[in-house]
Amino acid sequence: MSREQFIVVVGCGRLGRHLANHYSREGHSVMAVDVDPSRLSKLAPEYSGFRLEGDATEAAVMKQSHAEDADRLIAVTGNDNVNLAVAQVAKTIFEVPEVVARVNDPEREAIFQDLGIRTVCPLTLAARELVAWQMEKIES
Repeated sequence: MSREQFIVVVGCGRLGRHLANHYSREGHSVMAVDVDPSRLSKLAPEYSGFRLEGDATEAAVMKQSHAEDADRLIAVTGNDNVNLAVAQVAKTIFEVPEVVARVNDPEREAIFQDLGIRTVCPLTLAARELVAWQMEKIES
């Protein structure tokens, strides 16, 4: 990403906070959205983006997040159903060009992908890395 982008991060748990802080440090305009204000308050002191308390599955909250202006929306709540709903709305209603959603259950990845939503599954990534590491050990 060379130009400044407007990035909406939905879910401000550990992963969401990390992403919001990272993109803010990189000079991007960031909107962090979470239903729990205590999660938003844990953003880094140097975080220069916006904070929005609310349920991103509600259209009014998505409108408040300015999703229609976003270059990217990343849905990383702990709930696959919320991530799917938010990602679908971002993609179809707000026409966000790049939508990525965390999916915790690898068996549900295909559902997201069939809807054209790029996914990241921590379990799949960890398993892939561990298998690759084990193969390196065997080959050496």
